[in-house]
Amino acid sequence: MNINKISLMIGGEAGAGISRSGFLFAKACLRGGLQVFGTNDYQSLIRGGHNFYIVRVDSEEIFSQSESIDLLLALNKETILIHKDELVPKGGIIYDGEDFTVSDEELGREDINLYSVPLRQIVNKLKDKLIVRNTVGLGAIMSLMAFNLDHLIGVIKDTFNSKVADLNVKALKMGWNFAQKHFAEDHKYQLSEQKIVKKHRVFLNGNEAIGLGALRAGCKFYVAYPMTPATGLLHFMASLEREYGMIVVHAESEISAINMVAGASFAGVRAMTATSGGGFCLMSEGLGMLGMTETPAVIMLAQRPGPSTGLPTYSGQGDLRFVIHASHGEFPRVVIAPGDVEECFYKTLEAFNLAEKYQIPVIILTDKYLVESYEGLKVFDVDRIGIDRGRYLRGKDYESEEEYQRHKFTRDGISPRAIPGMKGVIVRTNSNEHDENGYTTDNPELTIKMVNKRFRKRETLVKDLENYETVRLYGSMRADITLFGWGTTKRPIREAMKRLSGEDLKINFLQIVYLDPFPTDKVRKMLQLAQKSIVVEENKTSQLSSLIREHTLMTIDHEILKYNGRPFNPLELSNRIKEVL
Repeated sequence: MNINKISLMIGGEAGAGISRSGFLFAKACLRGGLQVFGTNDYQSLIRGGHNFYIVRVDSEEIFSQSESIDLLLALNKETILIHKDELVPKGGIIYDGEDFTVSDEELGREDINLYSVPLRQIVNKLKDKLIVRNTVGLGAIMSLMAFNLDHLIGVIKDTFNSKVADLNVKALKMGWNFAQKHFAEDHKYQLSEQKIVKKHRVFLNGNEAIGLGALRAGCKFYVAYPMTPATGLLHFMASLEREYGMIVVHAESEISAINMVAGASFAGVRAMTATSGGGFCLMSEGLGMLGMTETPAVIMLAQRPGPSTGLPTYSGQGDLRFVIHASHGEFPRVVIAPGDVEECFYKTLEAFNLAEKYQIPVIILTDKYLVESYEGLKVFDVDRIGIDRGRYLRGKDYESEEEYQRHKFTRDGISPRAIPGMKGVIVRTNSNEHDENGYTTDNPELTIKMVNKRFRKRETLVKDLENYETVRLYGSMRADITLFGWGTTKRPIREAMKRLSGEDLKINFLQIVYLDPFPTDKVRKMLQLAQKSIVVEENKTSQLSSLIREHTLMTIDHEILKYNGRPFNPLELSNRIKEVL
């Protein structure tokens, strides 16, 4: 049987190398010309607990994980007991029957195929570490799928040094050979290579795509304090520090990080930091300083459920209102919410351009599901978006008879930006309210002029954004149901739309990419056309609904909300959409 699609889960305790195994398998399938999506679920533990990684593979375009599993590689008994009911009828479980047993009573199902593979025994023969049993299991899986083993061998060799790779390839082949010998007639899960163009495709998660976008944008200073799920971006940037001639700093705190970004940007380099909600709380005062001093900066906030520590390794969308209003006082900013890995790259480029063009902070709002999930996609077009540094005075000398004024009043509110050290220039700025020269002032009339100056930039920005893809429409303009969402609700929404396409329902989806400034006219137009409107969101209070109401004076008909830290799965979302009808 050739199904050309499969959903694989690898599960076990933290520290067992589960995510790495899932990554290797997914990348091998990508090299086989298939569409791939991979995501992980893990507890806030270094060892123990329960972790799992899901890889979905298909010959057709996919957007998210599936709600069911075809094959389960269980590295402990707990994994089987937790996930047995997620297996499709006649699904398979690969496990080590010499390590633990599962009774028929515990399994509670007669329609599951059990494949006992001596994972530990094979590792002992190789005299290797127990973590390599994952690779043995992958070999058995590749055999059951009758999939070209060379793809996985190639991935392993590209991932590890030669010594580690050789041991893993031996383990892989031993798992393959065991399955070939004992389960050769049981290829229920066959997966065929596809003739999709195999070259020029990459396998990245959101953190990596944002990092690549920052590098392409010319970021030369990256600083952060580690905080899940943004830590992956720090690791990624640090690994490329020397190759790209930039500085990457592991700061002592988020307060330090935002202030270092301000200093680097003031000195003339493109600078960035990243954190999660708790760290962004600490950054809020520094954010206000960026706004007052008109210093450009890019900040990525990867959301996780709160308040406080909340669910540190899970996903949510509870910080939307927070980032729009963070820090005291009023000043313009931009908030961008990419919905998939590809958008992470391109929207990061836009973020750097807008930050420097308007001399404001730009916040890229992501979440754990986005920044840690992997997608197979085409190589980015690095020339699609150029670099725009705005009114950045270049050269060694300041060529003007007028004294340089860092906060000079202009028609659009954007002042020429000089860099300290330029001949003939003294660059003054101040976190207090200040005059055009950057000197402190408490003059009421001058204060009004300065506030208005800063907000004239927003007026220009709003007009400029009419040329940007601030929203994305999927489906026709008119439909029975119009879905509204932002961020990574995009993935399960698009998958749910595929499922519902055969049920005589006309559904469209408006993804709101730029949340501040809000694309009021575009959203209002879709609401006016909508027969029935639904917001899909991962928070308790439906913050997007209130944002839409605030800007359009129109009310969303229904809200589908989820806030347990886990993303929507497409079947769950499809059913909840139908319930609205």
